[in-house]
Amino acid sequence: MRLGFACARFKVVKTRLQVGKMSELFDDEEGNAPALSVSELSGAVKRVIEGEFGRVRVRGEVGRVSRPSSGHLYLDLKDDRAVLASVVWKGVASRLAHQPEAGMEVIVTGRLTTFPGQSRYQLVIESLAPAGVGALMAMLEKRKAALAAEGLFAAEHKRALPYLPEVIGVVTSPSGAVIRDILHRLRARFPRKVLVWPAVVQGDKCAEEVARAIDGFNNFTSGGALPRPDVLIVARGGGSLEDLWGFNEEVVVRAVFNSTIPVITAVGHETDTTLVDYASDKRAPTPTAAAEMAVPVRADLLASLAALEARRVQGMVRKLETGGQRLRDLSRALPRGDAILAEKRQRLDGVAMRLPRALMGFVQQKQLHLSRYPLRPAVLKQDVQFKRHNLENWGGRLSRAGETQLKVWHQSLSSLDRTRRTLGYENTLKRGYAVVRGDGAVVVDVAGAKAAKGLEIQFSDGRLEVGPSGAGKPKPAAKRPKPDGGQGSLF
Repeated sequence: MRLGFACARFKVVKTRLQVGKMSELFDDEEGNAPALSVSELSGAVKRVIEGEFGRVRVRGEVGRVSRPSSGHLYLDLKDDRAVLASVVWKGVASRLAHQPEAGMEVIVTGRLTTFPGQSRYQLVIESLAPAGVGALMAMLEKRKAALAAEGLFAAEHKRALPYLPEVIGVVTSPSGAVIRDILHRLRARFPRKVLVWPAVVQGDKCAEEVARAIDGFNNFTSGGALPRPDVLIVARGGGSLEDLWGFNEEVVVRAVFNSTIPVITAVGHETDTTLVDYASDKRAPTPTAAAEMAVPVRADLLASLAALEARRVQGMVRKLETGGQRLRDLSRALPRGDAILAEKRQRLDGVAMRLPRALMGFVQQKQLHLSRYPLRPAVLKQDVQFKRHNLENWGGRLSRAGETQLKVWHQSLSSLDRTRRTLGYENTLKRGYAVVRGDGAVVVDVAGAKAAKGLEIQFSDGRLEVGPSGAGKPKPAAKRPKPDGGQGSLF
């Protein structure tokens, strides 16, 4: 019934409550009737309302929707004249086939009760369904627009299907005709390994199980106990919009979008379209068509390979024939082999006839040359003696030249030594001069002598230390170098 009609009926009951049983409590004008507590009055109202509205069916538009952490669901049902507060307890909310959304028109079934803590009445919903196909389509379009805005249906996210997958994963009901059609089509086209993940494809558990199956296939690892599929097929047979609604749920759409394995969807007949078809990498009109998309036709491949092989053989034969004809054409332009070799043979014959005479002339020429230079032992001995005599002459001359040069160098060295002794300061010391050193350095002025810690005076016959360290002790004179530098004569 309409929400407005339900409210009107509630007003009638309320009026009956006021003028009926409860009016008896206030008939005493003297005020001798017992006074009711607030809880007693609220309980009486609660019993009347729950008795009159034990089970109702209401149609209205979903207004405010609240989902607290407790799991319960609070919402408002409204029309153009009234608002009815409603609640869906946690156990019922988890089993709802369609989750209510703001603006959605629904038909709910439940019981009317009161909430004394806030002095209001509310509807405890036990079942909820969209109010016809129009409401479902409106909710579907709204969800489609929201998911499309997130980019879940964008073409750039579509992946190419493998040309020849090794393993195919199928998510469907194992007892339906869909899996038989897929397996039959795969055997006819190109037999492949098939892994079937059983899932409920209709009802409240459909979305959850299909999403879990897609995630499960994606969690397979290469080299594991079960091979990881190269492509997935999510399929089911035809049905009404309500039957296919599980494939419009957001959890399934996101599972298909997040799948790292390419997904082919084949949900319903060719005219049926669900949201997973927009998120999948490829949509097939039927489960049989999905199997055809997954693998090529083996017979067609064999025929294509045979055709390619025939073309390869024909191409090679044609290439060889063309090359042979080209070679024959070129060979006609070439001179004959006998004509090419004839001239060379004639030149070879002429050279062969001249070769003995040339060899004899060469030998005779060398014999004449050798006759001019006989190689007799006496001649060789005489030549050796002549060479030895020349060598001895050159050796004597070299020795005399060396002695003369050494004498010249000795005289020059002696002259330089005499000049050194003449110009040296030791001869100057013999004429009454002295050398004063302070701290190892020559002192040339009074300031240097005062600054030195000790002085040393060198005379021609020795050295004398003056100061605290020397105490005037004479040192023996340094040995004078020999005229030849202390090395003796080199000659």
